[in-house]
Amino acid sequence: MILSEVLYEKDQNMKDNVRVSFIGGGNMAEAIISNIISNGLIAPKNLLVSEPVESRREHLSVAYDISSYSDTKKLLLDINEPKTPTVIVIAVKPQQLHQVTRELNSIVSKEHVILSIVAGVSIHTLTQSLEHDAIIRVMPNTPAQIGKGMSVWAVTETVSDIYVDFTRAMLQALGSEILVDDEKYIDMATALSGSGPAYVFMFLEAMIDAGVYIGLSRDISSKLAIQTVLGSIELVDQTNKQPSDLRALVTSPGGTTAEAVLVLEEEGFRSAILNAVIAAYNKAVLLGKQ
Repeated sequence: MILSEVLYEKDQNMKDNVRVSFIGGGNMAEAIISNIISNGLIAPKNLLVSEPVESRREHLSVAYDISSYSDTKKLLLDINEPKTPTVIVIAVKPQQLHQVTRELNSIVSKEHVILSIVAGVSIHTLTQSLEHDAIIRVMPNTPAQIGKGMSVWAVTETVSDIYVDFTRAMLQALGSEILVDDEKYIDMATALSGSGPAYVFMFLEAMIDAGVYIGLSRDISSKLAIQTVLGSIELVDQTNKQPSDLRALVTSPGGTTAEAVLVLEEEGFRSAILNAVIAAYNKAVLLGKQ
C-alpha cells in the first residue's frame, strides 16, 4: 500500500482540503515539500512557503509549482483567508523562533496544527508561546533529503488521528520514523540520529584523508571509503548481526585489521563517540529549557 493510500483511509479529501504552510524554506523544508508532492500526499496548490532569501524562494516556486512569500505575515494572513485546515510547519533556526511564534500567536486557530522541526525546542515551549495545544514535534536528519532519513516525533493528545496519519506518511516518505510517547526520547534521538550524520561524515573524511596520506589518489580513496561505509551498513542491516560480531569476523588474529582496531582502542575512538553523543544529548536538554 502506497503512502497516500495509508493517509486517505480515514479522509479521502485531505489532499485537496488541507494546506501545508512552511515557515522557512531551507533544505529540510524542501526535502519535505519534494516528498509530499512526489508521494501524492498534498496537491502543490495547497503548499505554501515563506522564505526571506529571494533565490531560495524562486527555486521552490519554480521547482515545485507552489506559492511562496517573502513575508511570513502575508503567508499567515492567507492561511486564514479562507479558514482552511492547515498544518503549519515551523522550519527555521532556533534563534528565529521567537519572532515566528510572536507572528503566529495572533493567527493560529483551532483549524491549525503546528509541526515543528526546530532543534531543541520542546512541545511545552511551543504550547506556551503560541497558546495552542495541537503540536507535533519532529527531529529529522539530513539524509531525509534523499529519502534515507531517520525521524523521531511526538504529538500532543489534541492532534487528531488524521494529522497523525499524515505526519507518519510524510516522515515515511523521508525515510524511517519512530513515534515516541515521551518527548524526552526526542532529545536522545537528537544526539544520536539528528547529529549522527556529522559523526559519520567526520569518520568518512578521516578515512579518505588517511588513504591519501598512504599514497592513494583522493578520487580512489573517496570511492574506497564511501563504498566501504555503504557496504558495511548494508551488511549490518541485511544480516541483523550485531556490529561487534561482524567486526570480529573481519578481524583475523595478528592481522592488519587487528592492528588497526588496537590503535583505535588506544586512541579512544569508542569513548570519543560515546562522549560526543552524551555531550550532544546534554546540549539538547539544555536548549529545551531555554
